[in-house]
Amino acid sequence: MKLSSRLVLPVLAVVLLSGCASLQSADPLQVMVAGVEPLKGEGLELRMLVKLRVQNPNDTPVDYNGVYVKLEVQGKTFASGVSDVNGAVPRFGEAIIAVPVTVSVLRMVRQMMGVLDGKSVEKIRYQMSGKLNRNSFRAVRFTTQGEIAMPTAEPEANPADTS
Repeated sequence: MKLSSRLVLPVLAVVLLSGCASLQSADPLQVMVAGVEPLKGEGLELRMLVKLRVQNPNDTPVDYNGVYVKLEVQGKTFASGVSDVNGAVPRFGEAIIAVPVTVSVLRMVRQMMGVLDGKSVEKIRYQMSGKLNRNSFRAVRFTTQGEIAMPTAEPEANPADTS
């Protein structure tokens, strides 16, 4: 018995559309640095074990089998790292994921030269991005960014001191 294309095409369309419906958009993962520990480096590099706290605000767990993270400071890559760790972030839960990260001394020097170029730096901008690799062809990507206020050279006057 031969299936006609009139029957196969509609069935194929229904299967593909139902597959797309199962890829509902999820809320983004919340990722923050929970801790940093020093690791032994080689020559012109600094190594750290960065512990990421990953929060999953979704109704389904996020299984992963690899992690990548990159830290940019003032718009330039500062550090990056990968790990082939396996695990899961539970639904409406959180997990700590440890990733070894490398900072090149040359990148550190470049960042310092940018800070010491004679201009005053009031804030340092940073961005951390990365992904949790999934068992399929998908990856769950994350990004977080912010600013760190630099201390001022002059101490603020204490309003209680009125001499």
